[in-house]
Amino acid sequence: MQHTQTAHSLISSEKVQGTKVYSPSGDHIGDIDHLMIDKVSGRVTYAVMSFGGFLGIGHDHYPIPWGALKYDTDLEGYRTGITEDQLKAAPQHSEESWSNRDWETRVHKHYRAPTYWA
Repeated sequence: MQHTQTAHSLISSEKVQGTKVYSPSGDHIGDIDHLMIDKVSGRVTYAVMSFGGFLGIGHDHYPIPWGALKYDTDLEGYRTGITEDQLKAAPQHSEESWSNRDWETRVHKHYRAPTYWA
């Protein structure tokens, strides 16, 4: 029996961590640090991206709505319409932000990304 390798869209979260994120112009703007997953639906809601710093020191983390990222097979990374200026102007977040729908709404509006709860 011959097995045929087929392409599929599933990926382990271990493989997503560290994946590069690119701006609309193709510039590397950060890397995926970790994912936020809705406990009830199991859907990925945010990719938390590390941005800035040098050799992992002094970098910031920015939650990016998962719907604002699209995997680009040519780049082997995620492409987004989000610019560095948008990242720098994003609503501030804290650990409490994850349970604050008002904060989430502001983030999705800021990035012009669809909400995951709609």
